[in-house]
Amino acid sequence: MKTLAVETSTLTGAVALLDGEAVVAECRVNVAVTHSERLLTTVDWLLSAAGWRLGDLAGLAVAIGPGSFTGLRIGMSTMKSLAFATGRPLVGVPTLDALAWTLPFAGLLVCPILDAKKGEVYTALYRTDAGRLERLWEYRALAPEALAAELRAQGAPPVVFLGDGVGPYAVTLDRALGRAARFAPPSHRAISALTVAELGRRALLAGEAADPAALVPLYVRRSEAELARERQRVGTPD
Repeated sequence: MKTLAVETSTLTGAVALLDGEAVVAECRVNVAVTHSERLLTTVDWLLSAAGWRLGDLAGLAVAIGPGSFTGLRIGMSTMKSLAFATGRPLVGVPTLDALAWTLPFAGLLVCPILDAKKGEVYTALYRTDAGRLERLWEYRALAPEALAAELRAQGAPPVVFLGDGVGPYAVTLDRALGRAARFAPPSHRAISALTVAELGRRALLAGEAADPAALVPLYVRRSEAELARERQRVGTPD
């Protein structure tokens, strides 16, 4: 199964190609350029470099969040358009699941954290069992101090943190959890389109393709535009 996957949840946009279980290509770029400026160009370049055409693809996968509201909309609209244009099945992969799968078979619990701004992180807690990713918490947005408090309430088990939330909040988590806080190295910390592709391929093989028209981002919390509309409706000052 030839699979194209796209990840635009964070500044590190990524595109990947899988052929069955074989990694064909991945492009990851962590620069301050909007995904709309580079995504389709990257998809076209990667397909050309692999000698593939859109018609060769058997399936499509896209990260659905949580993450950057704008980035998710760009990634999902692009992949939904490709699904409609090619007739290929599309599957949405939660971003935190894909990030946790960066460390499969980890002996410790894995806690991806994405910088959600406003002093919060998007997060969930995972473990892998016999090659299967098991999510132990619901997806949520909360302050790193609250995250540490929840882990302490569970006995502060050793946890590996990864994601772009490590940079701004590693010191906070280290102070709160001490030796229980472990941090993945930079090479395994960034989100990858390959893990989106791997999880997406599994879902496609299981017949779990989504209806492209009905697929929506997993935001976890409401956008600033929604909050502003609500404040206007109830007359609450900013």
